[in-house]
Amino acid sequence: QVQLVESGGGYVQAGGSLRLSCAASGSIFSRNIMGWYRQAPGNERELVARITNGGTTNYADSVKGRFTISRDNARNTVYLQMNSLKPEDTAVYYCRCIVISVNDYWGQGTQVTVSS
Repeated sequence: QVQLVESGGGYVQAGGSLRLSCAASGSIFSRNIMGWYRQAPGNERELVARITNGGTTNYADSVKGRFTISRDNARNTVYLQMNSLKPEDTAVYYCRCIVISVNDYWGQGTQVTVSS
């Protein structure tokens, strides 16, 4: 079993920055993908960014150049640095951990609100 605890959400004005953290505990095996997804009211949950345990990253086109995902494997923690935030980035952000060939876990979500 894996538990994911997110932190770092909040309220910020457009152009500002926030840093999200997701700490994983439990049976994290060597092969996993950790990522951030978001869901705005009335929208489907969408990928924001993800990173493999080897450091390969993928980003949604809408956040490229503004957001950076990183991870600390020793701490089983993934980060999302969000810069130049826009009102359309407002959503609940969820951490996800895919343990390859084992299971798929989600955090409880953290609210990010960007005012114009």
